[in-house]
Amino acid sequence: MLTIDNISLSIQRVPILRDVSLEIETGTTCGLIGRNGAGKTTLMRSIMGALAVEKGAIRFNQVDLHTAKPHERATLGIGYLPEDRRLVPHFTVEENIMVSLWATNNDDHSRLKWVYELMPEIGRFAERKAMTLSGGQQKLVALARALVAGSNLLLLDEPFEGVAPALAQRLMEVIGDLKSENLTVLVSESDYTHSEKVVDKVYSIERGQISLMNEVEAA
Repeated sequence: MLTIDNISLSIQRVPILRDVSLEIETGTTCGLIGRNGAGKTTLMRSIMGALAVEKGAIRFNQVDLHTAKPHERATLGIGYLPEDRRLVPHFTVEENIMVSLWATNNDDHSRLKWVYELMPEIGRFAERKAMTLSGGQQKLVALARALVAGSNLLLLDEPFEGVAPALAQRLMEVIGDLKSENLTVLVSESDYTHSEKVVDKVYSIERGQISLMNEVEAA
């Protein structure tokens, strides 16, 4: 379970998150809905350790993430898809996907094989340089990279933003397929357009504060 307990965070003395709390049970998919600037990315980055919280706690499976070093997330099975993808342009698709395994000295390629089975289109351009791909294709690669690392928890920050409708639909299908993998997933969106059919619970974030919108029956 991912538990965020009353965290607050400021950037350059400007409060961004204010006493934020939420819980995501193991194996469930949770939506985080809010407009641009509401605090979605800041929350994701705080979970990943890129931003330090000022108070409160973040725990995943009894591990205190708010005190753990950022690189330790990969060893805990946490994968992250940032909004801006952050691929290495001159790396091939497969090299970008493998980054998290290299970072943890993991020689087990079974997770890579599983990702190729889940998204066969990725395997078809595995040897292409990331910079030659379209924005939507790069999102798929960034999702594949997150999946290789995220065997337990997956954080998806605006995965549908700036993606053509057909690829957005494909991304949603992949996220929906993850329900059978018992993954814990947090996916953020500016609205409810894409993720409505795949989430079990939805939180709304506004001006750095979170409220539970609803719980929906799993699809």
